[in-house]
Amino acid sequence: MQGPGSMQGAGPVQGPGPMGPGGPPRQPFGQQQAHQHPVPTLPPVPPLPAAPPSRRLGDIPIRAVYLLGSILATVLAVLLIFVVFSGDVPTNQQPGEQVVSVAPVPSASVTATPSASASASPTVSAVVLPPVPASKTLEAFSGTASLVSGVITDKTVGITYPRLAAPWKAKSFPPFSIAQRMGKVEVPHTVIASAMYPGDSPEKKPSSNADYRKLATEAVRWAIRTQYPKGARLDEWTASQKIPVGKGWTLGYKVGYTFGGKKQEAQAVVTVVEVGKTKPGMLLASIPEPNKKYWRDLNTLVQQVRPL
Repeated sequence: MQGPGSMQGAGPVQGPGPMGPGGPPRQPFGQQQAHQHPVPTLPPVPPLPAAPPSRRLGDIPIRAVYLLGSILATVLAVLLIFVVFSGDVPTNQQPGEQVVSVAPVPSASVTATPSASASASPTVSAVVLPPVPASKTLEAFSGTASLVSGVITDKTVGITYPRLAAPWKAKSFPPFSIAQRMGKVEVPHTVIASAMYPGDSPEKKPSSNADYRKLATEAVRWAIRTQYPKGARLDEWTASQKIPVGKGWTLGYKVGYTFGGKKQEAQAVVTVVEVGKTKPGMLLASIPEPNKKYWRDLNTLVQQVRPL
């Protein structure tokens, strides 16, 4: 048994850690804070998206290529149409004048009402013509010819002929390709006009003067039906001659008709011209009696009509 002296020599007894009065053992300050408030861990920052690769020609969708190609093709087609048909207008057209649009000429084998554009009918033509002379030169008409102000080049038909000064004017006059007229648009017409031959194409390309004379005869038959009042008749052939240049034939004729209760007459010519096709080109000129002072212009046309 130990006495009081041995307990004093032993010293204070060390416990497991600091203790507060009447409480559990204490931990150091830093460790106590770490356990009570842990620091949250942040998620990692996602990487930036990669830059899109630059497009090259091969990366363009094929649909877009087709769309662009169709647009370009449409624009080129429109430009081509304007270029091809630019020849339908006389090269020396005066400002403000109109020329006709290209339109088909009705067949010479059907009857039509007398109008600027002959309307086809299933009835066969009843126009009777006297025998055509094999050769007859157009005599010079009295009066003063109109001034020639230039040349009309009809690229659609393939012929050229004189452009006459006022009172002749280039006006709309279907079914002709290009026309010069004066006065009102009514029958009987005062007109100089070009178009393809008004009938079916021959089975083969004409070669002789007789072939072209026959075609010119049918063109005259068509003109009497379409350019004069109903009942008009051919009274006399005034010309039957070869054209001055190239292959073709001219027929001149006098037409009798009744207009406004009065009997009148008109002088006219029809020329068919070989233009490198089976069907020839045609020039028609008709001047009724009220404008008889311009009959001399028919001589000018017959002498100067040419193939291109």
